[in-house]
This record gives sequence, structure tokens and C-alpha cells, in this order.
Amino acid sequence: MNENNQIKVCIVTISLGKGGAERSTAMLSRMLDSQGFDVHLVILTNSIDYEYAGTLFNLGELKEKSNSVFGRFIRFKKLRRYLVSQNFDFIIDNRNRQFAKTELFYLNYVYKGFNPIYVVRSFKLEQYFPKKKSVAKKMIKRSFKIVGVSQAIAEEINRKYKTQKAIAIYNPIAPLPDKIVDDATSSKYIIFLGRLVEDVKNFSLLLEAYKRSDLPEKNIELKILGDGPDKELIQRKIELLQLENIVHLIPFTPAIKTYLERAKFLVLTSHYEGFPRVLIEALSVGTPVVSVDCNSGPREIIIHKKNGLLVENHNTQALSEAMNTMISNEELYIELKSYAKESVQHLEMSNIASQWSKLVQHA
Repeated sequence: MNENNQIKVCIVTISLGKGGAERSTAMLSRMLDSQGFDVHLVILTNSIDYEYAGTLFNLGELKEKSNSVFGRFIRFKKLRRYLVSQNFDFIIDNRNRQFAKTELFYLNYVYKGFNPIYVVRSFKLEQYFPKKKSVAKKMIKRSFKIVGVSQAIAEEINRKYKTQKAIAIYNPIAPLPDKIVDDATSSKYIIFLGRLVEDVKNFSLLLEAYKRSDLPEKNIELKILGDGPDKELIQRKIELLQLENIVHLIPFTPAIKTYLERAKFLVLTSHYEGFPRVLIEALSVGTPVVSVDCNSGPREIIIHKKNGLLVENHNTQALSEAMNTMISNEELYIELKSYAKESVQHLEMSNIASQWSKLVQHA
């Protein structure tokens, strides 16, 4: 602890830009700060889009100057010195952790003498633990705790690695930036928010189900908001389905509140997730959701026919029918909309911050 008897916490992450995981990490810094902890943030890439709290140590600025092997070594050395000099009580690691050699280096050098808390933000565990199980087990053995952002993630970690260290703490909701967006003025649209990566978000399913539904004929647009490497692929798919006049790609913006509030509903079609922030943010502003039942998160958020519709994954017809139901069954739609905000009240930042506080203080 520092001289004021504050618990010192360091959050290590790749960046604070353009993504649900990055937004959740920024929010974690704010939650811990609100609980009275001395919070520091280390980012490895110089990208900042979200409001954070605490002291920032931006190694990304050094990366921009030199990304050579030697430059990387210098950054690791500076990170190690920073962790030791600050004498942190806890390190919370929010990075993707896929490579065995890199994680052994973190364990045996960067984090030596510390017992990190590893955060797992996706059901695809190989993004957060190397495929080499012996290395994954070393990480788990040396950790203080592992925090999965859904119950399903925590249970799968405990099952797969034969441990009891994994617990669940959900992603929180927070007030969204209240900014009027010109092209969100129409009330006749549905929305998809997410990084444009086909292998994760499954835009093929989204577009094919939308094409098969009654929405295009009723002139209800589909807005896809986000950036990513598959933007051109998705645009080609839109053109192939002859939807270019009614499906619109909108660049990433943190100011999503107006888009969500004015959408008829939000759709999620991912192959896999963690605890999808887009679902809880839509519900928090009173917008119901339609989601596939992927691992993990949707079934822990959506109460079917209460705050949204949950459908079998990879089933184009089922998703199309759910879209139709949302616009044809007015009585059900009103019920879904009326319960949306209430259904996510337990995810308010103060409640989730309290859970993180208990985890750290009861160490």
C-alpha cells in the first residue's frame, strides 16, 4: 500500500480504443478509482478512445518510435521497472494472452514477485490462455484469481484447467455519451454494433436473415456501426444480396446512445462472445434485443420474451422469424421495451464496482 494506505492496483491492457473489451477496461479503472484505490493503467498500444481514471503509463508511445525486437525489449524492461518501483498490491491483466513464450516471459520476468488477476473477456479461452496447457496451468497457479466476465466463462475455465480460481464478475453498464447523431434521426431501423470481423461477429448470418425477413420490404433499415478488417468483405456481401440501398455501414464512434435509443431493436449474431456489452447498453436505454444463443453471455442477459428474443445460433430462418416477430407483434414488443431497463439494473457500475472492491480487499 502507498503512504495513504490506499491499495495500489495496476491494470495492464493492449489499448483503450475501439472495442467492447477496451471500453470495459477503461470502465474498470473508473470503478476501482471510485472505490478509493490508487489506480494505474499500462497500455501497450497508443490508442485511447474511452474515458479512464488513474495514472496512465503509455508504452504505446515508445512502440510508435521503435517496434523493433530491441525496442520491444526496452519496453518490457521499462514495464518491469515501473511495476517494481510502484510496488503494486495487485496487477489486473486484461491483455489477450495467446502465446506460450510471451506468457512465460511475463511470468518469469515482468510479473515476477506478483500474483496477477487475469481477466478473461471471451468464451474462446485460447485468446486468453496459450494452447500449451502446461503454460496455462502455470499462469493459473501463479495467479491470485481469474475473473471471467460471464458465469459460463468462469465455469469453463474451472472445468478445463481443473481449478477453482475462476470467478464471474459481469461487465457493467454506464451512462452513454449524450450526443445527437444526424443519421440516427430515423426511427425505422435496427442496429448492429461491433468490430467488423466476420469470423467473430458472423455478418453473413446477420445479412442473410435480414434479407429473408420482412424488414427490407417494410423499409426498415439495418445500420451496422463499427470498424474492422472485414469492412470490404461485408460491403461486397451487402451488394451481392442487393441490400446496398437499405443496409448502411457507419464508422466507429463512442457516441452510440442516440443510435441505440432510436433503433427498433439491436441484433447480435456472433459465433462466440464473452459478456456482450452491446446487449446491456441497448437494454439500458430501453431498446430490446434479438440475439443468437452463442457462448457466452446472451443467455445470462436475455430473458426470452421478457427483454428480448434469444434464438438458436447459426439458424438463419429462426433469426429471420425473430426479426419479423419484433415488428409484427406489437403487444410483445411493448412488453419487451417496458422491461428492458429494469432487466439490467443489477449491472450498474456501483454494483459491479462493489464486487471488484470485495475481491481486492479480501485478498
